[in-house]
Amino acid sequence: MLAGLKARLWKLAFRLFPAYRGTGGRVTHLEPDWSRVEVTLPLSWRTRNYVGTIFGGSMYGCVDPIYMLMLIKRLGDDYTVWDKAAEIEFKKPGEETLYATFELPDEEVRSIRESLSPGESMDREYAVELVNEAGEVHAEVEKTLYVRRDE
Repeated sequence: MLAGLKARLWKLAFRLFPAYRGTGGRVTHLEPDWSRVEVTLPLSWRTRNYVGTIFGGSMYGCVDPIYMLMLIKRLGDDYTVWDKAAEIEFKKPGEETLYATFELPDEEVRSIRESLSPGESMDREYAVELVNEAGEVHAEVEKTLYVRRDE
């Protein structure tokens, strides 16, 4: 029950944090163990660009911090996690609400823990797609994260 409450508080924190709120994105689902996060990005006056589609900065901004936070929460205090690089490819204009689903399975977390000795680091790549309700891909984002096991 406490984990579920913490997840709801984190969803509220995303809604209130000015930098994330400014993207127009909204965390709509967060598993208590941070293994899955879902984000919605509506086309609205806040996210609409000059030509009437979702601003590319909103597309990237709403997905930017998610994998980093998931890894921080899943690995715990013995690890340092930083964003290292990102790449976004726009496939179609966002003319309707877009959705992104992030998953960080137990096997991935276990692999990182088993691969790193104290003081060692590695880079991990994660991909997420922004899709419409029909599942059509509007943007693909690849994130490279730096992970270090602290001594």
